[in-house]
Amino acid sequence: MEQTPLRTIAFAVYPGLTLLDLAGPLQVCSALEQLAPGFRTVVLGERVEPVDTDTPLAVVPSHTFDEVPEPFVLVVPGGLEPTLKALADERLLARLRKAADGAHLVGSVCTGSLLLGAAGLLEGRRATTHWWYRDLLTRFGATPVAQRWVEDGRYVTAAGVSAGIDMALQLVARVAGEELAREIQLLIEYDPEPPFGPIDWPAVDADHYRPRSQQALASALADHPELLARLTS
Repeated sequence: MEQTPLRTIAFAVYPGLTLLDLAGPLQVCSALEQLAPGFRTVVLGERVEPVDTDTPLAVVPSHTFDEVPEPFVLVVPGGLEPTLKALADERLLARLRKAADGAHLVGSVCTGSLLLGAAGLLEGRRATTHWWYRDLLTRFGATPVAQRWVEDGRYVTAAGVSAGIDMALQLVARVAGEELAREIQLLIEYDPEPPFGPIDWPAVDADHYRPRSQQALASALADHPELLARLTS
């Protein structure tokens, strides 16, 4: 009897990432592994040892990048200063390029799309990221889109943090069908009803937050003035 090919969904981790960027989509894809034969979910790091996040909780990768060089799906979480600093981490960017090269789908959450951009993977593509840094996508040749998640070919990018769950459900729909994605949405009870209602985006004062976002960028890339100039010019 012919066995179902094993399709690996890999999450890349690096120091300082935002925990929910990882944990939300990871929960969705772990549910897929439980419900559908032929899928497995792994977490990739440089080494199998604790990796700090932006919370008191560290995470331990299940595998190294070398152990899973060609995942079926690659997902890259984001973060704030550590992720911005990682834009100059050529070793990590090379890992992402290699893993994405043969992947059926590539996803990102929040500023994870900036890492994809820095790796040269979003040239000419529509993409999104956290609204603080959406315009930076243009510096990597991408077209920024103000949507919760954006599809362009085999790339599915999500806006900030919690939007990663939406992106992951769409990834599931792409690889296993909408019916199963809807079942996972039901099982994890993803039916947001925030206590203060939806965000009133037209009323958001982006200029109020710009000094904070620019300071984070300047701090993260202080040792890489050429890249900082490229992103702030």
